[in-house]
Amino acid sequence: MARPRSFDEDRVLDTAMRTFWANGYESTSTRDLCEALGLDRSSVYNAFTNKRELFKRALTRYMDSTTADQLRILDDHESSAIERIRALFARILETEAENRRDGHGLGCLTVNTTMELAGRDPEIALMLDRDTQRRLASLSAVIASGQRGGDIGSTRDPVELARFVNAVIAGIRVSAQGGADDATVAAIAATALDALG
Repeated sequence: MARPRSFDEDRVLDTAMRTFWANGYESTSTRDLCEALGLDRSSVYNAFTNKRELFKRALTRYMDSTTADQLRILDDHESSAIERIRALFARILETEAENRRDGHGLGCLTVNTTMELAGRDPEIALMLDRDTQRRLASLSAVIASGQRGGDIGSTRDPVELARFVNAVIAGIRVSAQGGADDATVAAIAATALDALG
């Protein structure tokens, strides 16, 4: 009979997620994970098989949480489309400010992973693409609604505008990670909102 796990799996996944988020997949060693998690190597491997499987679980946890937060904002039908997109940008700016250390943000685990692994790891690329498609579907629906309602003046295709907004969000994350201050990233968001008209 298998012994019950002697750790809180949710806490372990959260800690692993933050460790990978701060350091990247390749730069996070199994030793780093064991130290951060307070577990020995055999416990990590017994629970998660290997570093890659733990990373996939941590990435999934991050995407589910972050995307759910964004979809909750975009699904607020009490607000106009432009107000929802403005609230989404406000949330992105808030999380970047919360995660700033020594003048640099952590960025976004999905953006970081896209840059680090998506071009050479088809399984990770598929995970990232599925998450992106969920966000783009919601964004394009909100934008189309705003165009119909008149609070989004741009006549460009809603899917193209959704990709633009998504790319701006990724750019904000990368800029903050590179050391751009709060005022700079806020100006990027404001410019994007202006572009929606």
